[in-house]
Amino acid sequence: MGRYFGTDGVRGVANVELDALLAFKIGAAAAYVLTQEAGHSGKAKLLIGKDTRISSDMLENALVAGICSVGADVELLGVIPTPAVAYLTIKHKADAGIVISASHNSFEYNGIKIFAGNGYKLPDETEAKIEDLIDDLEAIPRATHEKLGRVLQSKIDPVVEYTDHLAETIPGDLSGLRVAVDCANGASSTTVERLMRLVECRAEIRYYEPDGVNINAGCGSTHLDQLKKRVKSGDFDLGVAFDGDADRCLIVDETGEELDGDRIMAVCAAHMKKQGKLRGGAFVATVLSNMGLHAYAAANDMRIECSNVGDRYVLEMMLQKGYILGGEQSGHVIFLEYASTGDGELTALQFMSILKASGRKCSEIAAEVVPWPQVMINVKVPNDKKASLQQLPAVKEAIEQAAGELGQAGRILVRPSGTEALVRVMVEGKDSVQVDTLAKRVAKVIESVV
Repeated sequence: MGRYFGTDGVRGVANVELDALLAFKIGAAAAYVLTQEAGHSGKAKLLIGKDTRISSDMLENALVAGICSVGADVELLGVIPTPAVAYLTIKHKADAGIVISASHNSFEYNGIKIFAGNGYKLPDETEAKIEDLIDDLEAIPRATHEKLGRVLQSKIDPVVEYTDHLAETIPGDLSGLRVAVDCANGASSTTVERLMRLVECRAEIRYYEPDGVNINAGCGSTHLDQLKKRVKSGDFDLGVAFDGDADRCLIVDETGEELDGDRIMAVCAAHMKKQGKLRGGAFVATVLSNMGLHAYAAANDMRIECSNVGDRYVLEMMLQKGYILGGEQSGHVIFLEYASTGDGELTALQFMSILKASGRKCSEIAAEVVPWPQVMINVKVPNDKKASLQQLPAVKEAIEQAAGELGQAGRILVRPSGTEALVRVMVEGKDSVQVDTLAKRVAKVIESVV
């Protein structure tokens, strides 16, 4: 990770770690670097979308000022899911797309993530160039006179274009399915209603009334309890929950059981294999993927390649290996045939289309994937201490001892979060009591030394 960019862009508490001045610098540096890399002779054009946080307007205006100050133009897309920005960047041949969002984090956080003109998140080398210029803004030539950038009158209808594209990714419609939808009071609030009408799905949509501070508040993919209760009591076929920027999706079956990204991918991969569409007979997961997923893949003659955690690293491996499906437990799933990044609404459509075609219940099509017991504990650790934490003798000893007790029947993984001031302790094995005990023990050691 760089000085400013984590695994998913720049992120922090709005107007503290991520203030208007930093947003201005990011806008100027990104516009300049991307213009240089594109070899432009004329003005570059960048698209900006945002989620529903109260701070998004402030950061948007600062970004725009920075971009225009180096001679690039901007089109504003308004509130729209992250994957919609990536899609529209490609479709309209923009030089870059910028999203203002902190994804699943609570409202006081915000973030800035950038897509290149090809719809992919920036490679590390490009982010490093941008970071250098953020720290040396005077090195960027300033535009003056007629070379200043402008905010262009947008001719894009982002909701219509994006939802039309999503609806075209499935055969037929989803009539006959009844789904409970949770928009997390986030960006999907602008798109889900039209999308469900297009695919003729009976949807009860909640948490789609953002007020600037209620994004992800007791709702969305990180707070599934209310959706589980609603699905069980409301005679739904399934429930789907998005996060704040709708680049991830988790599913609840008709019994109220959660299907994480691993199980969603397993169902989709098996279906794609039967259709002859699973390129290479393989898909990409991360080092956090459940061993139950690996057992299911092996039993169904599929292979899994594991990347580092972060959908950007999943995508890198997909491109490197030539695969078209990949994702994370958290619900970031990439269907490369239709999108260049994780897309929650696309994932929901693909899964529901498979569910309808199967003629079975949601719990039945997911039952073949049996997850191993897995516990994840998030421990608060200051950002400046995350990277070196595992080198501390007490922490190192605790991890090694836990690994020894698990043996071949499990594993432990301790890693710093790429988006928050946290270290994640993941323990997995066949004995749920042992898994829980070891995870808590290691987490307690970490808490004692920070």
